[in-house]
Amino acid sequence: MAIRVQEAPFDYGAECSAFAAGTEGAGAVVTFCGIVRDNDGTLRGMDIEHYPGMTERALAGIEAEARNRWPLSDALIIHRFGPLVPNDMIMMVATAARHRADAFAAAEFLMDYLKSRAPFWKKEHSAEGADWVAAKDEDEAALTRW
Repeated sequence: MAIRVQEAPFDYGAECSAFAAGTEGAGAVVTFCGIVRDNDGTLRGMDIEHYPGMTERALAGIEAEARNRWPLSDALIIHRFGPLVPNDMIMMVATAARHRADAFAAAEFLMDYLKSRAPFWKKEHSAEGADWVAAKDEDEAALTRW
């Protein structure tokens, strides 16, 4: 298990390779990388804030819940904070399990909970000004399947 909350960019390929290399006995590795997207062409950037300590504890709890639900051999969560611009990698989830269904389900669970429950606050900056990103109904609805 590894949880990293960091300001620095990460190398997705290197992270995937290192994670997969350490998953002896796993039959499946699933990875996901979230990227800052500019939905309407006006996003200049965003700031992501968090409370150190509290955030890591919350992520550890989410990861522990995934391990309770699925027989994972390993899991990785990386989430960035600070200033980001469109196309920056914002987060990564990786899961490893003996069977692909468990690895996929656990990865989706982690992504859904990171999107809606992880204690990060996002402020988007555009030509019109800056606005805090509100929770989305569809993100909340995604949690109902778990």
